[in-house]
Amino acid sequence: MQRRTFLQLGVACLAFGIASPTLADPMAAAKAVVDKYASKVEKWDGPTTGPKGAAGKTIVVLGADMKNGGILGVTKGVEEAAAALGWTVKTLDGAGSIGGRTAAFGQALALNPDGIIINGFDAVEQKPAMEQAKAAKIPMVAWHAAPTVGPIDDLGIVANVSTDPMEVSKAAADWAFVDAKGKPGVIIFTDSTYQIAIAKADRMKKEIEDLGGKVLEYVDTPIAETSQRMPQLTTSLLQKYGDAWTHSLAINDLYFDFMGPSLAAAGKSGTDAPINVAAGDGSESAYQRIRSSQFQKVTVAEPLNLQGWQLVDELNRAMAGEKWSGYISPLHVVTSDNVEFDGGPDNRFDPGNGYRDEYKKVWGK
Repeated sequence: MQRRTFLQLGVACLAFGIASPTLADPMAAAKAVVDKYASKVEKWDGPTTGPKGAAGKTIVVLGADMKNGGILGVTKGVEEAAAALGWTVKTLDGAGSIGGRTAAFGQALALNPDGIIINGFDAVEQKPAMEQAKAAKIPMVAWHAAPTVGPIDDLGIVANVSTDPMEVSKAAADWAFVDAKGKPGVIIFTDSTYQIAIAKADRMKKEIEDLGGKVLEYVDTPIAETSQRMPQLTTSLLQKYGDAWTHSLAINDLYFDFMGPSLAAAGKSGTDAPINVAAGDGSESAYQRIRSSQFQKVTVAEPLNLQGWQLVDELNRAMAGEKWSGYISPLHVVTSDNVEFDGGPDNRFDPGNGYRDEYKKVWGK
């Protein structure tokens, strides 16, 4: 199956300097997207056939930074799915740095596992190690290793698992536009260390501007350093833009973990502007902030636990010599209105579509 790309026509037009067509009714269009992704996810639309579960396998999860809620959530899903198959999982933490990930990859290769999961960092960053794994015929799958979903053939990745990152970004931007009644003043937070982060931020910027909103600033700051950088950065941006700053759009919930004290110190309540909206990943702390109305109103969540199960399924297919499943997992716009649905009481997006039983059926368990 061909590698799938989510650079939609409008993004392509932007790249070539061609203006996108003006929407006849931007508000109606944005509301339709928000309503679509805020609904319950109850129907299984993933694979129903595949190889039986392999026995006695040992796999390694290479986490970019285990402090990241998305990466942690996916890892827990991997562990849960692997347990259903009787597999052993070893998790190595890249600790938020390229050097840390390089060292972790070296440890993974030394273990000579039956499979490797790249969890939350650009695959090209570790190309030499990946070439070694490919040469050793160790199957590799990934989560958020590129802005595309599916195989990354040149690096030996059988499947890069994700929701559609461009739809995640569009949904976040659309919610902000609707909430601002068509007049948002947005600051976007991203991290150029990661290709997918830039792609998501660019998509949010384009969507806001296409709808007729205003992007005040595009901030590139390392996601691994949010605890040190975001408090002062928040204060500086408030001083610079004042009430013109209506909404924040970030590529990940982590940016909002450390904004609250600075906003409170400026006299802001948990529901005052700027309203924080995250295009991923639906961390536990994000759910708690949304539920308690404390400095975040929306996260566009990914089904992290489900994606962990999918990663194990894709590895199982690779071990059997089969191609990836072609499955693209669902996204979910989480607000205070629906925070109790689809896993919300456990502070995560965990669809009520029976995915665990469906994968077990595929594996013969």
